[in-house]
Amino acid sequence: MSARRPVHTEATATAALETFGGAAFEVSRAAPAGAPPPTALVFASPHSGDVYPEDMTSAARLPVATLRASEDAFVDRIVAGTPALGAALIRARFARSYIDLNREPWEMDPAMFDGDLPEYAHGRTARVAAGLGAIPRVASEGRPIYARKLTFPEAKARVELAHRPYHDALDRQLAAARAAHGAAILIDWHSMPAAAARGQRAKGGGPCDIVLGDRFGAACSPKLTAMVERALEAMDYRVVRNAPYAGGYTTEHYGRPAKRTHALQIEINRALYMDETTREPTEGLARLTADAEALTRALAELDVAELR
Repeated sequence: MSARRPVHTEATATAALETFGGAAFEVSRAAPAGAPPPTALVFASPHSGDVYPEDMTSAARLPVATLRASEDAFVDRIVAGTPALGAALIRARFARSYIDLNREPWEMDPAMFDGDLPEYAHGRTARVAAGLGAIPRVASEGRPIYARKLTFPEAKARVELAHRPYHDALDRQLAAARAAHGAAILIDWHSMPAAAARGQRAKGGGPCDIVLGDRFGAACSPKLTAMVERALEAMDYRVVRNAPYAGGYTTEHYGRPAKRTHALQIEINRALYMDETTREPTEGLARLTADAEALTRALAELDVAELR
């Protein structure tokens, strides 16, 4: 069993300090800055942030209480103990409806903006069409978020404030894992509404509990996906692969097995650990937290040289 280690946490402070009095994200490491990481594991929670800066709320038509339905609530708490087991952890503090860190940074809907977007913006993607670009157009049940059009300088400021530094920090953690262990294993942690889980039947029937997204085998070694699937099924979770979530920008962008980075997205059914109406955690949160730690221990003991 992996021993618990001291955790070294840094709140990455950018201009966000002036914006809302805190950092845009936090990085918790299992080793001091500059020291090699003890394992190849890098965990990320990009959608658990719950901070809504004033520049967003002043332009929004929806109240924060409605916007919060888009959060991957409590996911950061589920994995909070994993740095003590050897995994670096990066977690967002900004809400995903302010800036979605699991999107390409310039994936933006031209219809949201006053004036033209620059040529490097990507306005014709499936996610943009659904209203879910880097700056989402819609929130709960497809309702428009904003009462006015935004300007591109506003969007660029969000990218520079949070998206770029978050991914710079994530890239550094992956590079450190590769340097120390020959490969990196990135687990991108998310949660899904119970309604989405009910739409996907697991083996043996019933709604799925967990979806593993590996971009249909392109983002990581099949051995990694299979190992995580077996471990979760042994914990009595109903697991499916790549439907309805195959992995977002993070999994697609970093998942390069040939370049020694394996990325896997884990989506957890929110009904397992929270009341989606009251947004209160249930007793299932403690079980999931313990099981996430058990999975971390198993991953920490994995021989990355076998991931081909």
